[in-house]
Amino acid sequence: MEEVLRPLIVVAGTVAVTVIAGLLIDRLLRLGARRHPDTHLPLLLRRLQLPLQLLLGTLALQATYPLAHLDPHQDTFIRKMLAAVTIIAVAWLAIRAADAVAENMLRRYSQRTSEISRVRQLRTQLGLVRRIVTSVLVVTTVAVAILLLIPSMRALGTSMLASAGVIGIIAGVAAQSTLSNLMAGLQIAFGDSVKIGDTVVVEGEWGVVEEITLAFLTVRIWDDRRLTMPVSYFNSKPYENWSRGGAQITGTVYLHLDHSTPITLLREHLHEYLRERREWDGRSWGLVVTDSTPTNIVVRATMSAADADDVWDLRCAVREELLGWLGRTHPQALPKIPTALAGPSDGDYRMAMSANGSRGESDE
Repeated sequence: MEEVLRPLIVVAGTVAVTVIAGLLIDRLLRLGARRHPDTHLPLLLRRLQLPLQLLLGTLALQATYPLAHLDPHQDTFIRKMLAAVTIIAVAWLAIRAADAVAENMLRRYSQRTSEISRVRQLRTQLGLVRRIVTSVLVVTTVAVAILLLIPSMRALGTSMLASAGVIGIIAGVAAQSTLSNLMAGLQIAFGDSVKIGDTVVVEGEWGVVEEITLAFLTVRIWDDRRLTMPVSYFNSKPYENWSRGGAQITGTVYLHLDHSTPITLLREHLHEYLRERREWDGRSWGLVVTDSTPTNIVVRATMSAADADDVWDLRCAVREELLGWLGRTHPQALPKIPTALAGPSDGDYRMAMSANGSRGESDE
């Protein structure tokens, strides 16, 4: 009976102490958050409670393990299991701590600066670095845990190291595209060519960069579709980044009108209408005739806005207003389709004459 009760008492006591320690740490973090409301780090560190309790529990079990007096055959496996769980808890704790520190750093930086582009750049860099660190920690932790729990894997590892040259060549060829995407992701993160939140035009689609990973970049198109592309695309092909150099942008509206269009009056009406629109930032505007054909003219109206969303709304509103104003006040300025009654052709005329001649001969 003692062989069963002793391990249970040791394990239950260790778990109870671990839970109490975790609750005390959580209470201290809450108290720190109330005393320093300007920082969110204590609240973010509360995410570490579960991995921290797991780490404290495994360390406490390793310290109190000799008091259990277990069978020597079970002793080796349990010690290896505790060591593997400790390594997993350390990796988990490191990942959660890195996430909390990165999020707190991004929040504090966004409060200090008014440049949204810098905030988006830092968020992109922190996101990619976090994914790289997480991937490395996960792979390393799993490898160490397997080596601790399965001794036979050490022989397999030795044989793999012996053939590392051939395996390295094969892996390099197979992972060429993956490595290129990885390097392209790092270049995008630290090269400031495109950031999360930038407005881009890719493959004829207009949208906002929503997510950047180590391999792919997701663009949320204006109609809420998602365009997923490899990050290497943005280092090898041209694309439009409307947010680079500032979010301000100039939009254009093209109208095909008749030659009798009163351009001066149309230009004055455009200026008056832009003054009433909140989307127009007042930087620039214009209306000019850019082309002329035998049937119509091409009028280009330009107007500036603070960002891509405002310029899209402003372009649609200006196009609708100019066409409506011309239809109400100068309907002759709208484009026309020339139509005319077709006269009789020479063949129809000869057929009619021959028919009249045949009728005259029959009358005689």
